[in-house]
Amino acid sequence: MVVEDRYSQVFKLDWVRPATIAGGLAELHVRRPGVPIVFCETRQFAEEWTYRYLAAAHAWASTKAALAERLGASIEREDTAATHEAPQPSTSEVRTWARTAGLVVPDRGRLRPEIRQAWRDAHTP
Repeated sequence: MVVEDRYSQVFKLDWVRPATIAGGLAELHVRRPGVPIVFCETRQFAEEWTYRYLAAAHAWASTKAALAERLGASIEREDTAATHEAPQPSTSEVRTWARTAGLVVPDRGRLRPEIRQAWRDAHTP
């Protein structure tokens, strides 16, 4: 994400609370750390940075594709290459299973770790 101004200008806005913008930028960075946030003073600097970033990304992608082609390998995204774990059941699902398995569980609140472990042990092939 490219911002056409200095970071300090976020705190000089009249039409929105500066803390709202600063908090939003911080939240964006925490949720999407792979998305760079770059503050460029002018549109010219912003366009230049974007041009350079996209050129570097293109060069990297072209090199990786060419390398994979030479090796006869398929291109996989690095974050999807690892196996994904199955989604975990909800507390109510584990609670229902535990009762049918004869385990004592409370009607409300958190489940003890050993109950969740028993569910995992029973559902792992």
